[in-house]
Amino acid sequence: MFKLFLKIATRYLLKNKLYSFINIFGLAIGVASFILIMLYVNYERSYDTFEGSENVYRPYMDYLEGDTFAPGDAMTYNLSGPTLKEKFPEVLDYVRFYYFEKLTFKVGDRILEQPLGSLSDASYFDIFNYPLLKGNKETVLAEPYSIVLSKSFAQKLFGNENPLQKTISAFQDGREAVLTVTGIMEDVPKTAHYRNSFLISYETEKTWTDWGPRAHELNWNMNNYYTYIKVAPNTNAALLRQKIIDSDIEEDTEERHNIEAIESIHLYSNKPYEVSANGSVTRIKFLSAIAFIILILSWLNYVNLSTTKSMERAKEAGIRKVAGAKKSQLIIQSLVESVLLNFIAITIALSIVLILLPIYNNITGTDLSLNLKSLIGFLPYFAFILLGMIAAGLYPALLLSSYSPAKALKGKIRTSTQGLTIRKGLIVTQFLATIILLVGTLVVTKQINFLESQPIGADVNQTIALRGEVVTSKADSLVVNDFKVLKEELKTMPFIKKTAIAQTYPGDSFDNLSSTRGIMLPDGRKEDEKIFYSYHAQPDYFDLIGFEFLAGGTFLPSSDWEGNQVVVNETFLRTMGISSPDEILNKTISFWGNNDWRVTGVIKDYYHFGLKSPVLPMVIRYQKQVSNLLVKLDASATSTAGFGSAIGQIKTKWKQVFPQSTFNYTFLDQKFEAQYEQDKEFKSAFQIFTFLAIIIASMGLFGLTSYTVVQRKKEIGIRKVNGATITQVLTLLNKDFVKWVAFAFVIAVPVSWYAMNQWLEGFTYRTTLSWWVFALAGISALFIALITVSWQSFQAAITNPVESLRDE
Repeated sequence: MFKLFLKIATRYLLKNKLYSFINIFGLAIGVASFILIMLYVNYERSYDTFEGSENVYRPYMDYLEGDTFAPGDAMTYNLSGPTLKEKFPEVLDYVRFYYFEKLTFKVGDRILEQPLGSLSDASYFDIFNYPLLKGNKETVLAEPYSIVLSKSFAQKLFGNENPLQKTISAFQDGREAVLTVTGIMEDVPKTAHYRNSFLISYETEKTWTDWGPRAHELNWNMNNYYTYIKVAPNTNAALLRQKIIDSDIEEDTEERHNIEAIESIHLYSNKPYEVSANGSVTRIKFLSAIAFIILILSWLNYVNLSTTKSMERAKEAGIRKVAGAKKSQLIIQSLVESVLLNFIAITIALSIVLILLPIYNNITGTDLSLNLKSLIGFLPYFAFILLGMIAAGLYPALLLSSYSPAKALKGKIRTSTQGLTIRKGLIVTQFLATIILLVGTLVVTKQINFLESQPIGADVNQTIALRGEVVTSKADSLVVNDFKVLKEELKTMPFIKKTAIAQTYPGDSFDNLSSTRGIMLPDGRKEDEKIFYSYHAQPDYFDLIGFEFLAGGTFLPSSDWEGNQVVVNETFLRTMGISSPDEILNKTISFWGNNDWRVTGVIKDYYHFGLKSPVLPMVIRYQKQVSNLLVKLDASATSTAGFGSAIGQIKTKWKQVFPQSTFNYTFLDQKFEAQYEQDKEFKSAFQIFTFLAIIIASMGLFGLTSYTVVQRKKEIGIRKVNGATITQVLTLLNKDFVKWVAFAFVIAVPVSWYAMNQWLEGFTYRTTLSWWVFALAGISALFIALITVSWQSFQAAITNPVESLRDE
């Protein structure tokens, strides 16, 4: 029997090619879109999940702001981990990291840089369950000057040789450490917020880094460490968190420790000094909503088109019933057609996913794949898709099987009020979803354009940051002098306008900023609650970046205060309660102990981290220390020579001065724009999937229009016989759709306003939800609807009425 049902279903789908194509194509787009989006959602939610990850937490710092504490810093002290383990029996172990964004290594005559590594406690492999391929996890990080390499980094350094017990040199700020390879570990998954490509034993810090004789002792002075703790299974995390908050282990009333689950960091944590760029749970929620909207729209289309065709198949159902077919057989026959159609659609959808996955990975910046692991994670969604398909196929099946044979054979089948109401509801739902997605697309585009178009208070165009590790035995003072020579020689090149040296620049990360509290003014006023950020620079930095001075000016190298000069920004003044820039000019402020720093200038606020973050109270210190060498290019000269040629000549000059070194460069405008990269990816995804949703919704309108034309075929014929014009018939058929769009618009406005307002809350500086956004979305939806239905309405309007009334 099933074979017969399948044969009839296949014959019917082949006979009704347009109906089959629209249904299959709509379902395939819906399912493919759903799979692509949910692959990304699952990828984002899979961060930091490994065996035992449910028992791993990251301590972080809360700081007192006014009367309440707020999350303030992802880093903790070197004493945090040991103290938590000592005071709380739930804490079984801890590991501390001192993070290297990039480190320079030398093997023989080869000099190379490797990103992402850390100084680490020996407990690393007990807390992070990543495989150690070679070496003993109990000893690989126990001794000073030991290093564990990732598999790919070991291959990069030593090829196919066995790297164990080989030595390599590592350089940090000119200081060399000769390290022994004690282990090889598996590459850390990309779905880890903290990815180490090498681990250097924590004990190495005590003699390698240079922070002063007491900096390496356990203390509450320097919070430069990422700490992770492992708690006992079945620990009440909420209770432990509260105990840690209440304990005041650091004995400072203005700060406290807190903890967060490692599995939640990627999507829920967005603190200063995060080790990597985080995702956004809000973005994930929006994309998930879009995925389900698109999938449901495709099912609504199937229902609409199937009910449309059920009117044409009424006589077929009547004949089958007269011939002895049972109602259950008609339902099964209809469901077999639905299953066959959906099976074809899913097959095409999977093919679409495989074809588009590389492009989609490029848009989202991920490395998604349809492998066994991802498919296992997709099982709940496949169950949802299956149930949805059965539900979508069941209604048309029940409808078709319910027709009276007598009425069906006489062609007297008419839609019921209930059935018409359901179909109207389906179309209103499609319009509702379409308008909401259109509003979302417009608002997301408007916000990203707003971020990109706002002045940032600095000029980062045509500017390059040069940086490299100098591998030399020269004294630090000689290296600094060589940088001065290089800086002046670069200025003689025709395509270079200005040069300067600074620790950081607009668009750079928190990593190159220092933070402090407790700044004191000359009159004794002190600000202990707010965090101030600082970095060092040299005098010509302000002119190169184009900062606007509200009072005073840059540092004076020949001043008696040469080493203790600072420039502050407007937000610094407001934070300290200073009303006028002149009030602080040439006065001294105190921080970092009893040091006095003379304020030589006040600059206008600039957005160091873009408009996604608030302007911070900033202190820029004068220091001769070498860091980024900034180069401002001459636009006209560069356009003639080309950026490639300019970079090549700069590199040649760099290598002449520092033959034993690495060389890196970054365009400041590109670095600044990279802060909005995830938002741009979200915008692209939103636009693409909104477009697909509109296509699917248009197919649903096409189906309902077909149904309406079939139902009102004789009415249209009678009206034309009585003199109705084509325009009047078009108005008659289209006016209902206008009402449905209006009704959907009324519901969509508050829903979309709330949703997009929630999304905008994630931005410190944001655009407004202008009225025209909602109006444009509503007009666009109406235009899409009218374009979709007008073709069939026009065909009905020009049909000879004789054909419609022939059987009367």
